[in-house]
Amino acid sequence: MNTAELLVRCLENEGVRYIFGLPGEENLAVLKALTNSSIQFITTRHEQGAAFMADVYGRLTGKAGVCLSTLGPGATNLMTGVADANLDGAPLVAITGQVGTDRMHIESHQYLDLVAMFEPVTKWNAQIVRPSITPELVRRAFKLAQTEKPGAVHIDLPENIAAMPVVGQPLTKDKQEKSYASYQSLNEAAALISRANNPLILVGNGALRANASAALTEFATRLQIPVTNTFMGKGVIPYTHPLALWTTGLQQRDLITCAFEETDLVIAVGYDLIEYSPKKWNPDGKTPIIHIGASYAEIDSSYIPQVEVVGDISDSLMEIVRRSDRQGKPTPHACGLRAEIRDDYEQYASDDSYPIKPQKLVYDLRQVMGPDDILISDVGAHKMWIARHYHCDRPNTCIISNGFAAMGIAIPGALAAKLVYPDRKIVAATGDGGFMMNCQELETALRVGTAFVTIIFHDGGYGLIEWKQHNHYNESAFIKFSNPDFVKFAESMGLKGYRIESAKQLIPTLKEALAQDVPAVIDCPVDYTENLRFSKKAGAISCPV
Repeated sequence: MNTAELLVRCLENEGVRYIFGLPGEENLAVLKALTNSSIQFITTRHEQGAAFMADVYGRLTGKAGVCLSTLGPGATNLMTGVADANLDGAPLVAITGQVGTDRMHIESHQYLDLVAMFEPVTKWNAQIVRPSITPELVRRAFKLAQTEKPGAVHIDLPENIAAMPVVGQPLTKDKQEKSYASYQSLNEAAALISRANNPLILVGNGALRANASAALTEFATRLQIPVTNTFMGKGVIPYTHPLALWTTGLQQRDLITCAFEETDLVIAVGYDLIEYSPKKWNPDGKTPIIHIGASYAEIDSSYIPQVEVVGDISDSLMEIVRRSDRQGKPTPHACGLRAEIRDDYEQYASDDSYPIKPQKLVYDLRQVMGPDDILISDVGAHKMWIARHYHCDRPNTCIISNGFAAMGIAIPGALAAKLVYPDRKIVAATGDGGFMMNCQELETALRVGTAFVTIIFHDGGYGLIEWKQHNHYNESAFIKFSNPDFVKFAESMGLKGYRIESAKQLIPTLKEALAQDVPAVIDCPVDYTENLRFSKKAGAISCPV
């Protein structure tokens, strides 16, 4: 047995089902070992796509997604997806090939110090410098990737080490026991909540990772406290719940801003500062905060909790309920604010204008998708509308890259989502700019049999940047481009292609596309003049007294 074969055995021991990546000269030994493995290697068309697939796989399953590249340009191509996983708290293990250790002391073809390069975008990374340490490095990599807060790790394997003979076996996986919050912190949190007149729950991705949806919903219901979620916290409480105030996180003023301005206590549950800066909702740092999470709060002058409840989130929430005497106490303004937010959402239900307003496109998409179906959003102007208007019944049914906000994630991410949940409807929502960054992975999707729908918000430019340019300078520059015929493009790859030519076509076309047994692409012209209309409207929002 050589080191590469031992590495693959260790990956099997960790329960790895898929490795996403590209073959290369310096990872030949690993690829050879995979030919006799239960692990399915999925050959992608670009290393960035491979990393995004591992990223979304990790986020949906809680188990580290694995991506593989060769050295040099292969490794540099992985970095965007690795960084995205690390900032968004998705467990990921990246494995790179490398020149032999006998070539590292001289200038060598395609050689980069990959351990140094990956250090800023991972929780931990290391090089296998001796065959015998392989089991320890692999076990440590998966343990760190999957331990709260999850993230990316990196293993670098020189080609001469990969080919060396070795005697060894995978290490036994250790069981991690839950940790629980202290009685003192629980009592202090319950006392603050009992005294608050107008508390507000802000829930983030950590609550989803902790599977705390049921506990959070019961906590809010029994204590009658309204809930708003970050982009990455969608679905932690059903959007139909009477206390759900939907999503916060837009950089501009919105209706949910009123809830933050009126509150006298923010209960942050599984909230990570990177999801939505506290300087946006607590600029002067005066709003009292309770932090409930699996780890202590980051330091920020606008986020200094009065109490930190650190431990299993579900247990913490239920223990606080038991200690609080707030049961049944109504929260002022919550019902009225929810009605106003819902009215704003519903006004687009019958909008037949064309090109289609982004609000209408997102509204109709919600009507077609079931409660367990999954939407993967790319990054761009459409992401803002999806964040604001696509509401969820269940956790992890709307995946948004928000910490790193990397364009090009939607199509690779949808492929990974379909592997995890083959019986669910999966939609990749992307702008035409993001589509052209990783559209080559549609061939990968066809080859591996993952049928999902890609819907393109087509405006012929970088719409989000145009939006921001107009907000800053009242004009735009350098954001327009041309596109191929997306229908012919899809058909040339053996996919189904559709073009929307009226608002009434959208729902029937979505239904037909989702019924296909091959990937489908829908080209939908969108009216992004709505972006500036929203900015003007947002600036005029006034909160009820």
